[in-house]
Amino acid sequence: MRIAAEDLKAAALIRDAAMRLFAERGAAGVTVRQIAAAAGVSAGLVMHHYGSKKGLQDAVDRRAVAFFEEMIGELGRIGEEDGSASLAEMLVDRMESEPAMTGYVRRLLAEGGQTADVLFGSLFEATAAGMRSLVAAGIARPAADEPVRAAFLLANDLAVVLLRGPIARATGTDPLSRDGLARWSAAVMDVYAGGVFAVPAAPGMPASDQRSAREEQSQ
Repeated sequence: MRIAAEDLKAAALIRDAAMRLFAERGAAGVTVRQIAAAAGVSAGLVMHHYGSKKGLQDAVDRRAVAFFEEMIGELGRIGEEDGSASLAEMLVDRMESEPAMTGYVRRLLAEGGQTADVLFGSLFEATAAGMRSLVAAGIARPAADEPVRAAFLLANDLAVVLLRGPIARATGTDPLSRDGLARWSAAVMDVYAGGVFAVPAAPGMPASDQRSAREEQSQ
């Protein structure tokens, strides 16, 4: 039992080291020996667990998909009250547990290819399922075009990963830091719950009625 546990720990260390190096240099720019050195193990142990560099890369890809699927799945369990704070805390906790994940996914999506398409497709399905759960719970309204809405929401989320640096420089806050996520999530929830555009006022409509119309529009 102890040997099995140590074996699993070594496999995870190797996978995490590979993810860090792949994020920094791209998979093509990393060797098995470099991964082994970063993980503090022998190249033979890397081959023992994953068979080849391609096998290791596939394992990293699977972990990336599972990571975001688990995260998106939790959205269905976040209630309306204090939703933005709960979401930000969940995101930070997950990213702090696997700090190389966002860098790896950023490179993967930017480079494109079959693996990126598979990742996006998996995240799209998870997003659509999460939205159906929110609709069933009465938290989100039904969509006229569910696939487009799911793709739109996913694109917004992935944009933060892809544009992390420019967003940080523009706003003065890293959007994927603990403070930055709280700020970002609050703004996102405000846009999603209240919208961006004011309700056009009818000619002669009193200001109080205009406010009531905006409140009704945001509900």
